[in-house]
Amino acid sequence: MWKFVIGVLIIAVLLVIGEIIRENKVFRVTRYHVRSPKLDNSIRLIFISDLHNKSYGNHNQKLIEAIDAQRPDMILVGGDMLVGRSSIECFDEAVALLKTLSEKYLVYYANGNHEQRMKEDRQVYGDMYERYIEQIKGCGIHFLANQTETILINGQAIDISGLEIFFQCYTKGLRREEFTKADMETCIGPRKERRYRILLAHNPAYIDTYKEWGADLILSGHLHGGLVRIPGIGGIISPQLKLFPKYSGEFHHEENADIVVSKGLGSHTIPIRLFNVPELIVIQLKQNKQHRL
Repeated sequence: MWKFVIGVLIIAVLLVIGEIIRENKVFRVTRYHVRSPKLDNSIRLIFISDLHNKSYGNHNQKLIEAIDAQRPDMILVGGDMLVGRSSIECFDEAVALLKTLSEKYLVYYANGNHEQRMKEDRQVYGDMYERYIEQIKGCGIHFLANQTETILINGQAIDISGLEIFFQCYTKGLRREEFTKADMETCIGPRKERRYRILLAHNPAYIDTYKEWGADLILSGHLHGGLVRIPGIGGIISPQLKLFPKYSGEFHHEENADIVVSKGLGSHTIPIRLFNVPELIVIQLKQNKQHRL
């Protein structure tokens, strides 16, 4: 009997290892539909986050083809496109992908924790961050570091804000009340207009603050889906080693905000994914005709 049990356990372990290997080599397209009375026209967005220098095919050709197939109106990048390494140039894949996308689409980009670490620690990274940002801006990327741009797309005016927070906000696992609406207003400014506003905010730990500030659509990442996901429960662990984080890779509608947290497209350091396939997110914004302002 014990030989049978050991055999079953060995097979189960091998299957899990095989699935982890498979999930680190593929991605899927996840689609969400978001409605708002502030919208008059339909807009299709692609949301990319946490690529971490991953390449799907030669120079991310498979990823580019998947994006092209969706025919987006614009692309929003939520940070961590690279891995912050001091020993080597760490951004060639990210720059190559962004350059290709910017030649076809309107692209907005906000920092994640890896970009922020490079920015703050010049003793370790030198001018690597500045050179990276110079290259992506040179491609025509709209880089938002605590900035907001108002754009007109498909006849619809919307605000896009990119939040940049100190690296300690990732490493110390601050409580929500330690990053407040007042802090948001110091970073980006108060919410003034009634236009539809999209917030690129890499760290989902402060979702309550983002909602209180007034974001209509919050786009986050950072948690890589919680590494391992349990169906019906969600991700099991955050980078700060918090078990079962509330927001790890899903869609929520709370109060007046829609929240999309990406499971990411890549991994780093501990490349474990189980029941947690990397994802390219497509968001279709539509008018809520029953609740027009």
